[in-house]
Amino acid sequence: MFRKRNLKWLSIIATLIMAWVQLGGALVTKTGSEDGCGTDWPLCHGALIPDSMPIQTVIELNHRAVSALSLIFVLWLVIVAWRHIGYIKEVKPLCIISVGFLLIQALIGAAAVVWQQNAYVLALHFGISLVSFSSVFVLTLIIFEVDRKYDADELYIHKPLRILTWMMAGIVYLTIYTGALVRHKKASLAYGDWPIPFSDPLPHSVIDWVNFTHRCMAIIAFIWILITFIHAIKNYSENRTIRYGYTAAFILIILQVITGALSVITHVNLIIALLHALIITILFGLIAYFMVLMIRTIRSGH
Repeated sequence: MFRKRNLKWLSIIATLIMAWVQLGGALVTKTGSEDGCGTDWPLCHGALIPDSMPIQTVIELNHRAVSALSLIFVLWLVIVAWRHIGYIKEVKPLCIISVGFLLIQALIGAAAVVWQQNAYVLALHFGISLVSFSSVFVLTLIIFEVDRKYDADELYIHKPLRILTWMMAGIVYLTIYTGALVRHKKASLAYGDWPIPFSDPLPHSVIDWVNFTHRCMAIIAFIWILITFIHAIKNYSENRTIRYGYTAAFILIILQVITGALSVITHVNLIIALLHALIITILFGLIAYFMVLMIRTIRSGH
C-alpha cells in the first residue's frame, strides 16, 4: 500500500482530484449551491444523505465528497513520497504544504457553511486550495522526474528572471483572489461590457469596483507574464525547461483572458466559467514549479 511503485499513479490521481476540487468549488459558486446543505456541516440538512435532493444539494454534496476524497489520496501520496523520496530536498516541504493548506481549505469551507462568512473571506478559499493543488502538482512533476528529463535540476536562473517570476506569482495570486471575489460578490456581470463599457466607464457600485479591479489585475497579469516570457525566451533560449515552461505560461494567460472575456460576453456560460477556473489552476501550478526552480538557484549559493 505504501510502496514506491504506487507513487506515479497516486500522484496522477491526487492531482486530478485536486483539480476537480478547484472546479467543484467554482461550480458550487457559479450555480448558487453554497447553501445546498443549509448551515449543516459535515451533515447535509441534518442527515448524511438528505431526503430532498435538489440540484444545488447534489452539487454541494458532490463537492464535499470530492474534497474528502482529496484528503485521503493526498495523505496517501504524502506518506509514500515522504517515505521513499523524502531525500529530495523539495519533497518534504511540498508534502507539508499540500496537507496543511488542504486542511485550512476544509476548515474555511466548513466555516463558510456554518457561520456564513462574508465574500472577502470566502474568496480566500479558492486561493488556499490552489496552493494545495500546486504543491501536489509540483510533487507529481518531481515524481515523474521531469527535472532530470529537462535538466532542470542543474539549471541556474539569474536574478532578473527570479525577480520577474516572484512578481508574476504575486500578481497572478492577487488576480486569482479578485476573480474569486467577483464570484462570491455575484459581480460577474457587473460593470458592463468587455473590456470596458465605453459609454460609462466609471464604476458606480461596490460590485462594479470589484469587477473593475479584477479586470485591471487581469491586464496587469497579462502584461507582466508577457514581459517575463520575452525575457525568458531572449536570455534562456537554449534551455528547454525555461523555453517550454514560460511559453506554456504565456499561452495559458492568453486563454485565461479569452475565457474571461467570453464569460462576460456569454453572460457567464457555465462551461466557459469552469474552463476559466481550470486554466488559472494549471497556470498557478506551473508558476509554483517556477518558484521551486528559483529556490533551488538561491539555495545553490551561486
